[in-house]
Amino acid sequence: MKNYSEIITINSNIRFGKPCIRGMRITVYDVLSWYASGMSETEILNDFPELTKADLIAVLSFAADREHRIKTA
Repeated sequence: MKNYSEIITINSNIRFGKPCIRGMRITVYDVLSWYASGMSETEILNDFPELTKADLIAVLSFAADREHRIKTA
């Protein structure tokens, strides 16, 4: 997903400016930590029905892009 900026938002008034999903209080970090703990995409979507598969792809795209920028900086 190239254009995750429509899904991943940063607002200083929400979760102290951490990257969040669509202005909700669910952060990129939250989703990545759920994956890291072993949760599957299906489990995450079942536990958090306000999320979509596109949201999860956007989180991974955002994290990959950020990692790439850190490595090339």
